[in-house]
Amino acid sequence: MSSEKRIAQPEAPIPGAVRYDCPHMSQSCNCNRIIMATLTMFTRLVSLQGAHTRLLELPCNDPPLVKYDGFFYADQSYTYDLLIIGGGSGGLAAAKEAVGLNAKVAVLDYVTPSPLGTTWGLGGTCVNVGCIPKKLMHQAALLGEAIHEAATFGWQLPDPKTVKINWELLKTAVQNHVKSVNWVIRVELRTKKVEYFNALGHFKDAHTVIGVTKKGEEKILTARNILIAVGGRPRYPDIPGALEYGISSDDIFSLERAPGKTLIIGAGYIGLECAGFLNGLGYDVTIITRTIVLRGLDQQMVNLVIEEMEQRGVHFIYQAKPKKITKQEDGRLLVDWVDKDGEIHQDVYDTVLFAIGRRVLTEELKPENAGLKLVSETGKIEAINEQTNVPNIYAVGDVLHKRPQLTPVAVHAGKLLARRLFGNSTETMDYTNIPTTLFSPLEYGCVGLSEETAIMVHGEEQIEIYHAYYKPTEFFVPQKDVDRCCVKIVALRYDDQRVLGMHFVGPNAGEVIQGFAAAIKCGLTIPKLKSTVGIHPTVAEEFTRIFITKRSGLDPKPQSCCS
Repeated sequence: MSSEKRIAQPEAPIPGAVRYDCPHMSQSCNCNRIIMATLTMFTRLVSLQGAHTRLLELPCNDPPLVKYDGFFYADQSYTYDLLIIGGGSGGLAAAKEAVGLNAKVAVLDYVTPSPLGTTWGLGGTCVNVGCIPKKLMHQAALLGEAIHEAATFGWQLPDPKTVKINWELLKTAVQNHVKSVNWVIRVELRTKKVEYFNALGHFKDAHTVIGVTKKGEEKILTARNILIAVGGRPRYPDIPGALEYGISSDDIFSLERAPGKTLIIGAGYIGLECAGFLNGLGYDVTIITRTIVLRGLDQQMVNLVIEEMEQRGVHFIYQAKPKKITKQEDGRLLVDWVDKDGEIHQDVYDTVLFAIGRRVLTEELKPENAGLKLVSETGKIEAINEQTNVPNIYAVGDVLHKRPQLTPVAVHAGKLLARRLFGNSTETMDYTNIPTTLFSPLEYGCVGLSEETAIMVHGEEQIEIYHAYYKPTEFFVPQKDVDRCCVKIVALRYDDQRVLGMHFVGPNAGEVIQGFAAAIKCGLTIPKLKSTVGIHPTVAEEFTRIFITKRSGLDPKPQSCCS
């Protein structure tokens, strides 16, 4: 045998891995022994952490160490720590939170054109065709109402009947704001080093997503964790002319022409809110609904909202459904609908808007490739703490089964998920007592249980319902109708009289309910509420003055503004 010293040659590295080895290439060097001792201790710590995370049923996020030919390698086979499919509010919130915790993150987002051809930029439904443009048009309608009231406060104005909305100017102003938000989002992702791909994503396997660009080019992306945040799109009924001539909330906020006389099919959040602001802008509006309006919300309060809308001129056709839409020679739309008795009716409209619910975009993801299970009836995803049946695939927002379809819910859930995945947090999303507001002409805000749900859960004998009508100060001078301004509290009748739900119909309902939602989270009780001093004169103080129960039979109508 040769007496020459043999120099240790490095082993061929594992593809996609980093080798922990001594750079000196010497057998006499102690580096390898030190490295091996350090890595042994490290792997024991990793194993210990993994045991604790399994005990707590939490995901263990440390990269696994692979042993090969006596050496340990960090597994870096995935391009990203988190890949998010969907650039809406929930997905973007998770992305920004994750990069703040040093995760490598990418976002895939692509908007398939609506049947009318409408598309939009990054930001999802809320920013582009939901909450933001809706609130702006709601505000436009309220301003129109305020102009007509201003004369009663002494403002010298032209004949209020000559004051009209310019749809083109309104639409342009709203879209300019939306586009500015799109730009801010793009800049923020770039600044935070979140990689953004304008591509339609689908699963190749549980760790691989294929993104298809507008030009048909494919991008293959891999990630240790994948978050589904694709949301949904409006449904269209299977009737002649629906796709050809109808529009949805995807289109109304950027509609090139004034909507004119409008028929809205559906009476959920979207249908009522669109009807409300279109009516407030001066357009003739009719709603067709086949079921209960706003099922799941407190029906006494919902009925007050409907009565107010009817008084303002919105027409409601109940227990009916559209049969077909045809376009006339003058460009207007002839709509046939069927009532509960099977009789067919007709009328002509300029615009037909469908608001009959939304379809989640999970089938387009090719979930079978990743082994992802969907709820067969809805296509939604059943998840525990946002984790699907595939351990490394998560979901937030509208795609989740039996979860509130609200932007702030998706945002909060996305942030908490990112903290659990990359920040060693154990905090999970609490889906109870989520506040919400219907931005109808007379707004309705609520948090917690409705009267119907509370009675169903606890029994009528265990529940106390407090209610009162009130007179907003700003309604006095223009002599606006106050018959439907109402507050309601649903509480336990005995023990600590804990508040289970709060409901408010009146101006600025969202601003009022937001504060009380925090109070309910903190365990608000009737005695605590009654001991709270209100701010006078405000509409929010009406909750602190409440004392009449339905059980008492007393008249809940107010006697004076300061009683």
